[in-house]
Amino acid sequence: MTLNAVTATVLSLAVWLTITSGVFAQNTNQVLGQVNFEGKTNIDKSSGVWVDGQYLGYVKELKGNKKVLLVPGKHEIAIRQVGYKEITESIEVGPGSTTIVNVRMEKDPNAVHSNVTGEVKLQVTPDRAAVFVDGHYAGYVHQFGGVKRAMLIAPGKHHIKIALPGYHDFETDITVRADQKVTVKTELAPASTAAEGSVLK
Repeated sequence: MTLNAVTATVLSLAVWLTITSGVFAQNTNQVLGQVNFEGKTNIDKSSGVWVDGQYLGYVKELKGNKKVLLVPGKHEIAIRQVGYKEITESIEVGPGSTTIVNVRMEKDPNAVHSNVTGEVKLQVTPDRAAVFVDGHYAGYVHQFGGVKRAMLIAPGKHHIKIALPGYHDFETDITVRADQKVTVKTELAPASTAAEGSVLK
C-alpha cells in the first residue's frame, strides 16, 4: 500500500469515527481544520450554510458539538437566506487550523414578494432542520413554529422539503389559499448514522 493510500485510509477512518460517535481523538483534531461562521444580525445568524453542496445548518448553531470540521484543502461555501443575495466563497482549510467566514447578508433587489399570502406553521422535530419551498431555502423549522411565528407563502400549490444531516428528508405538497392557515406536522426519522459534529472530506 502506498503512502497516499495509507493517508486516504486514515482520513476516511477519521471522518467515519467523527460521524458515528462525535468523539475526536487528539491526532484527528490535528488533521482536520475548523471553520467558524460569524454573523452580526439576526438575518446573518439564521442564514443557512452549505459546504461543498451539502447543507450543514444555520450560522448561529454551527459551534460546540455542531462545529464544522473539514479535511484540509479547498472547500466551497454557500450562505443562503430567502430575499437576500447568496454568498459564495472558496476557502482553503489547513490541518489543525481555524478559518473564520464572516456572514453579511445583503437584500436581493430582484426578490419577488407576494402581496397576498397564506400562513404555514411547522411543528417538526428536530426544529433545527432546514426548510425548502419549491426547491429554495426558506429558513429553519424553529422560525416557522410557535406563537407569532409562521411562513408567509403565496397562494397556490407548493412543494415543502424538510432536511437535516443525519435524518431522512421529509417532503410533502400543500395547497395554500389566500389568508389560509396551514400546519405541517412531522418527526424526522433518524438515518442509520447521525452526526454530532459536521465533518466533510
